[in-house]
Amino acid sequence: MLFAAEPVKLPPKEKFDLVLLTGQSNMAGRGIVTPEDKVPHPRVLMQNKAGEWVPAVDPVHYDKSMAGVGPARTFANLLADSDPSITVGLVPAACGGSPISSWEPGKKWEQTNSHPYDDAIARARKAMQDGTLKVILFHQGEADCGDAPSKLYHDRLLTFFKSLRTELDAPEVPIIIGQLSKFPGSKPWSEGKKRVDAAHRAMTQELPNVGFAESDGLTQNPDNIHFDAESQKEFGKRYYEAFRQLRASTHATDSGASER
Repeated sequence: MLFAAEPVKLPPKEKFDLVLLTGQSNMAGRGIVTPEDKVPHPRVLMQNKAGEWVPAVDPVHYDKSMAGVGPARTFANLLADSDPSITVGLVPAACGGSPISSWEPGKKWEQTNSHPYDDAIARARKAMQDGTLKVILFHQGEADCGDAPSKLYHDRLLTFFKSLRTELDAPEVPIIIGQLSKFPGSKPWSEGKKRVDAAHRAMTQELPNVGFAESDGLTQNPDNIHFDAESQKEFGKRYYEAFRQLRASTHATDSGASER
């Protein structure tokens, strides 16, 4: 006889910290999954395809059949370990291969048979019934490194981040952007890739509470496209460090303002 899994017991809403995962395949993860990646942290959950909370194991995403290890669980584990009183909830919304133009209201991305922007909003809103959105992680841009799309990328990205914060009623929620790949031995960046990277960095100056995680030294899968599992875990640490520094600087600014 088969028994349904027991429902996960959720913490109070103010103690359930949500992490929204956006972008394309290097956020969804394509690292090879091993048994250790199936061992959940006791205070880290993920929203499954049906919108239910379950213990977080890789793959966190389900955008494509090759979904694997990404940066999300490492980030979430570190966040949970930083405060024993919280539980962390991962909200997967990345879509492999998706260009920034597909992250607009109403747009469909055929590769994943989904609506990246609309689905991210819907999944985040559902999650926010149970918890509090604390940070958005973003890794995207590989699909926009061609000459023509790269010239439009900055404005599209700025619009996307502004719209996301507005629709989720989270105008100050931190956003951490992961840098595009710089794999050892790979050819020099094209002008288009340089433009996309410049747009990512510009967001940290043009919008409040935006951090940037560098990809120096991270290595690739045999496909030469995706970060391997170990590098994804390292990237998760870098996303977390960027978030920690951003949060610390925000708290310092707030404290300074309150003292004046």
